[in-house]
Amino acid sequence: MAAKRAKRVVKGKQVGARGKGKAATLWSAGVMQRSNALDLESGVFKARSARQVALSLKRSAEASTRRKSTPFRSAMSMLNFEINRGGRNLSAERKRVLNQAKAELRKAFHREPARP
Repeated sequence: MAAKRAKRVVKGKQVGARGKGKAATLWSAGVMQRSNALDLESGVFKARSARQVALSLKRSAEASTRRKSTPFRSAMSMLNFEINRGGRNLSAERKRVLNQAKAELRKAFHREPARP
């Protein structure tokens, strides 16, 4: 007979021991809403242009007084978080724009291009 898994409660919802369930899978959305790292402009990741995304992230990172690292690292970290958070749900077009935004961000901060 299989052992019964323990249940735990996350934000008022019962979740299995492995953390599967609606409340457990949406933690990254909460991070984007409550993040204390950068105050992002609304719709920054929905912009059609990679340059617009990069420049918006640059403005937000430079204006932030709460970041723990350099503006470049904070902006790149937030961009990577958004790409990883989207995962398979990102369309090919969105993924292309966000990945191009990385290169634009490097240009905006006068950094070397990424190694191939």
